[in-house]
Amino acid sequence: MKRPFLFPLLLLTCNMVLAQAPVAQSPPLGWNSYNAYGATVTEAEVKENAAYMAEYLRPRGWQFVVVDFCWSYAHPPTSTQSNPKQFRLEDGAHVPWLNMDAYGRLLPDERKFPSSARGAGFKPLADYVHGLGLKFGIHVMRGIPKQAVWAKSPILGTNGITADQIADTTSTCPWLNHMYGVDMKKPGAQAYYNSLLDLYAQWGVDYIKVDDLGVEKAAPNGNTFTYYKNEVEAIRSAITNTRRPFVFSVSPFQPFSNSEHLRQHANLFRISNDFWDEWPQLKKQFDYCAEWATVGAPGHWPDADMLQLGKIAKRGPVAKPRFSRFTEAEQRTHMTLWCMARSPLMMGGNLPDNSVFVNNLLTNEEALAANQTATNSRQASRNGDLVMWTSEAADGRSHHVALFNLGDQPAPMTVDFAQLGAGKKANVRDIWQKAYRGLFKKDYTVQIPPHDVVFLRVTGI
Repeated sequence: MKRPFLFPLLLLTCNMVLAQAPVAQSPPLGWNSYNAYGATVTEAEVKENAAYMAEYLRPRGWQFVVVDFCWSYAHPPTSTQSNPKQFRLEDGAHVPWLNMDAYGRLLPDERKFPSSARGAGFKPLADYVHGLGLKFGIHVMRGIPKQAVWAKSPILGTNGITADQIADTTSTCPWLNHMYGVDMKKPGAQAYYNSLLDLYAQWGVDYIKVDDLGVEKAAPNGNTFTYYKNEVEAIRSAITNTRRPFVFSVSPFQPFSNSEHLRQHANLFRISNDFWDEWPQLKKQFDYCAEWATVGAPGHWPDADMLQLGKIAKRGPVAKPRFSRFTEAEQRTHMTLWCMARSPLMMGGNLPDNSVFVNNLLTNEEALAANQTATNSRQASRNGDLVMWTSEAADGRSHHVALFNLGDQPAPMTVDFAQLGAGKKANVRDIWQKAYRGLFKKDYTVQIPPHDVVFLRVTGI
């Protein structure tokens, strides 16, 4: 019997499965251009980092290569300006003019990204990254370009609606003046976001980091926070409409009170302001990670921000070109907390400048297992500057235990096996040192150097 509708039905079913394919089932591992290059990363530099990742990190699960902000901005040659402004001419036009298509959608600057010429956008670069067995991501700002509003650019998919009709000109980013918010109550507003995500899907983008989705402002009675939840929902709707499995990352920091909405609509969400290589900031991250520890689960992960390891500033936005100011002990502490908190691991340093020490941090299989496959990750105890995090390993018998000394003097810490749930005796292995410490009864005590960590795998017998 002939079944003329069988093939179309199978094709539709396959497309539905693809569209519904889950993303971020474990915290994403990747590289982001922001720390090292600020607003000025070039195509050649992205390719260098992608090639390095493919050769040295991909075997350990690293896969995302993300171009951060201002990729449409035409920086003058040799300029390293971060958060570069646009200015208005007498007729209201914006300069420098961002590269933009006829429908108010930003395109890569062709001098920074030569392969984007003739309207190709990021597709050639995405194809290159995909050819290495990796995934490609971009940073975008919330809203619609101010220059599109001035030009009254038509909104794709509408009957004559223009950018000025959907813009909320009272809603602007406090640190980058390129965009207006989108008034989601206006006809054509969702169509604009749909057109953006359709374009990114055509390019082959796998990951979008959307910035300015919340802003904290000082007020006489305490800081206030504005969360652009309508635009978060619009972006999620547009992603669903594309039928492409994007990872959706929300930036900047979000208060814990928004956690449930973020879980429902985003895959990753920042839990702090920008994090840099300063010890007081790293100590503060312990508070944020502990607060958000119960939120992470397959499909949605609290994001403690990028890894401040290696050559974190070549033309970066903060301080002079440098390697991380963290000591090796502090870098171990940093990487261990991110692994135990199950944060996304987005390397901020320029990968080709990695040292052997940094590569060892990024490729330690046991440390990455705590990040990728552990469950019940939490801060188990804190006594002043002595902090213990624990989680349950995927084998069902072992526990990851991180013993942090945030103080300035060496201090002993003890793991109680019964409290851990490991029984009366346990084998103890040091994850960073890759060394078996022995079989112990009841507990294990170790001296922790200042600002350092001992990272253990404890297996009860």
